[in-house]
Amino acid sequence: MLSFFSKYKFFGIGFLLLSAIIISLFYNALQPKKTLLIYNPAMVNSELVDSTMRYIKKYHTIADFSLTNQNGKTITQKEYEDKIYVADFFFTTCPTICPIMTKNMAALQEHILNDDDVLLLSHSVTPQIDSVAQLKKYALEKGVIDSKWNLVTGDKKQIYELARKSYLAVKTDGDGGPYDMIHTENFILVDKKRRIRGFYDGTKEEEIEKLLEDLSILKGVYHE
Repeated sequence: MLSFFSKYKFFGIGFLLLSAIIISLFYNALQPKKTLLIYNPAMVNSELVDSTMRYIKKYHTIADFSLTNQNGKTITQKEYEDKIYVADFFFTTCPTICPIMTKNMAALQEHILNDDDVLLLSHSVTPQIDSVAQLKKYALEKGVIDSKWNLVTGDKKQIYELARKSYLAVKTDGDGGPYDMIHTENFILVDKKRRIRGFYDGTKEEEIEKLLEDLSILKGVYHE
């Protein structure tokens, strides 16, 4: 009897290992694939959305734009065509949340440094202050890599409309003119079809980790 078990023990071990692998494969195959929401204006805090957009429930995309980066180069949607990107709104003289947001955006930059599919885009909400020279100074101080991350300035009305009608990420101020705005801590994940796939608190490390996880999920969609 012992010799019988001894003779077939390797077969038994191999059978058990093979069974475990098959069960694991079946289990993984039956698990629902992780997907990301496609955000539309009706899904977002109404304070962050222009009143003309709040009813929209589908087909929302980022509008065309033409702004100027830290090197004086005109940046349009062509630079972000067929790219995933993370956007935010800031200003260079902000003493509160901007330094933390910029630090965390710089950390994202390190993660995507060798990833040709992903870029970063930061919009100034005080373009009258944030000239090209000011943005360049800030970019050098913060370690911005020009090929991965554009800091942009331009027409205030256009930036306001992008913030409120496209990225759904900025509150109105209301006491200094029709295009005054208060930027928020939001980082916005945008897919290759210019759709919003996630909002993240750019001041919190755990939210940055969540963004990186979601970025991986989104990239997986394009590599299936």
